[in-house]
Amino acid sequence: MFTGIIEQTGTVSKLEPLKGGLEIIIESKLASSLDVDDSVSINGVCHTVVKKAEGSFTVQSVEETLRKTSIGDLKEGSVVNLEDSLTMEKKLDGHIVQGHVDTTGVITEIEDEGANWLIHVKYSPEFAHLIVPRGSIAVDGISLTVARLEMDNFTLAIIPFTWDHTNMHQLKTGDRVNLEFDVLGKYVLRALETGYITPKTPGDISE
Repeated sequence: MFTGIIEQTGTVSKLEPLKGGLEIIIESKLASSLDVDDSVSINGVCHTVVKKAEGSFTVQSVEETLRKTSIGDLKEGSVVNLEDSLTMEKKLDGHIVQGHVDTTGVITEIEDEGANWLIHVKYSPEFAHLIVPRGSIAVDGISLTVARLEMDNFTLAIIPFTWDHTNMHQLKTGDRVNLEFDVLGKYVLRALETGYITPKTPGDISE
């Protein structure tokens, strides 16, 4: 489990094909706080550390992860967002992020407004019920707020700190990003769909 508050960025130093999957070596200062078998979020995707060296760590992505996320788009030299897993002592400054990506979106436009940047993201309308205006969403592992919303696209307002301290400033039109919708909303929707929660009509005070 994560918070969507990026602790460090890292650089992909090596990519090695692995029986349909991919082994990824990442150089980052965060390596010093990681151990083998720890969970780490890489661009919003939960991975397990399988090796560790001075200043770097290694993870492996299976075929399913490569198919459903943008991890397969990484190249040597790519900058990635990193977050260590949540502990009881860690502030929940963002929102609850599992590192289980729901789908990917595509950057359609980036606007520099001077004080901030507007990033427009297109996504499949089949996920429209999982996103709400001014709600939380994890984009490449970053906890962000939906500023504007339409059926197949949404807009993010990125402040300078987030722009400078994540890989946001390296994004360009056409890039894919990993999207994870708010897990609390998904549980509520699931309960409604299965009948465990029955919507009340106005004025209904029955148990």
